[in-house]
Amino acid sequence: MKKKLLLLILITSYQLVNAQYTEIINSKSPGFSESPYGVGTDVIQVEGGVFFGKGNSPKTFTKTNPLGATVFLRYGKFLEKLEFNAKITYQKNKIEFNDISSSSTNINGISELTIGAKYLIFQQKFADKSKEIRSWEKRISFDKKRLIPSIGVYVGVNTNFLGKDYKEEKLSPKAAILLQNDFSDRLVLVTNLVGDKIGTDNRFYSYIVTLTYAVKESWSIFVENEGDFYKYKNDFQIGTGVAYLFTKDLQFDASIRINTNSNESAFISGVGASWRFDRHEDKMIETDEEGNKVKKRKKKRKKKGFFSRLFKKKRP
Repeated sequence: MKKKLLLLILITSYQLVNAQYTEIINSKSPGFSESPYGVGTDVIQVEGGVFFGKGNSPKTFTKTNPLGATVFLRYGKFLEKLEFNAKITYQKNKIEFNDISSSSTNINGISELTIGAKYLIFQQKFADKSKEIRSWEKRISFDKKRLIPSIGVYVGVNTNFLGKDYKEEKLSPKAAILLQNDFSDRLVLVTNLVGDKIGTDNRFYSYIVTLTYAVKESWSIFVENEGDFYKYKNDFQIGTGVAYLFTKDLQFDASIRINTNSNESAFISGVGASWRFDRHEDKMIETDEEGNKVKKRKKKRKKKGFFSRLFKKKRP
């Protein structure tokens, strides 16, 4: 029972003593939002999936059927609070024109290639109420600190290594504020405020709000709302999906999204998986007599020769 409870806490809160690393995989999929927490040092994580959908715009008399794949690479190095990442998307769109003369065309290629990094600025810490034995009311009461989110920042660049159909004129920066509220061990709210293609004619600002709930030890569901504020119109998407933790380093997911814009309708669904290569080692910290933190050095073991290993005595 204790192991199951620990697994639930890890799935939803993404927080340990070292602030970043978790014993099980911490994936952003299948949602679009990003947690302020990284994967931890010496961890390589790959999150990928395929998507397909249909779109219809009565205003322009066009239909768009997108099909593609996305790969998101994450790597932790140097600091526990720091993560480097890269996102690449390959997309193929079949566009049908239903005006006076019906026709269609296909465009394909790399539609997105973004490189960036995120850093955890502030981590909210909560009291361990399981140790509260004097007052049952205090033990079950809501911790108001949970209303204050953990905060992270993201800075990246949209590269110009794209397909000819998606080519941009120049490189453009991307920045985001990443917030996370852990309302309980099962319920987590992630909020992103994003500025993309800043300084260009195609710049836009958006928000992403994702609510995740752990149903069982290995299953979680999410509901997400995304809004893009363009110069001439507003786009809003609503999505939902499910994630299944197969092993501590492997997760499968599925999602579905719809566009709520009155000028056009869109439907997109996708399936994916997340896998990590874990070489993380926790740094042991001890204190001296005055209470100051002292890093504990790991003892290096002397390598024994071949014959010493071969003829070594067996100890009971």
